[in-house]
Amino acid sequence: MGDWEEAVAFARTLPDVVMESWWGTLCPKINGKGLMSPGREKDSFALMVTHPEKQILFETDPDTFWQTDHYANYPMLLVRYGTGSRERITLYIQRAWWDRAKKPQRVAAGMGERP
Repeated sequence: MGDWEEAVAFARTLPDVVMESWWGTLCPKINGKGLMSPGREKDSFALMVTHPEKQILFETDPDTFWQTDHYANYPMLLVRYGTGSRERITLYIQRAWWDRAKKPQRVAAGMGERP
């Protein structure tokens, strides 16, 4: 992802994603639950992930996925803009969507199984 707008554009391609306020900033959400936010670091955005995936991403691609103390105990990490990991980033945006979607939404989207 090159910037926040590109990350949002991808998230908005997922079914039922709307832009709603999250901590005072418009962010992609499904069912009132946030997928990601611009974060506090200007070169990154914050993405919801599971705790086990968070550790795997830190270990396997630290140039893309990282955190500050602010995110240490929360199921969210920072994603740097402009890395060569677009495919992996889009996968984890899809997973954030899937984790927050209701079963009928998943089935309607053709994603009965977690991506």
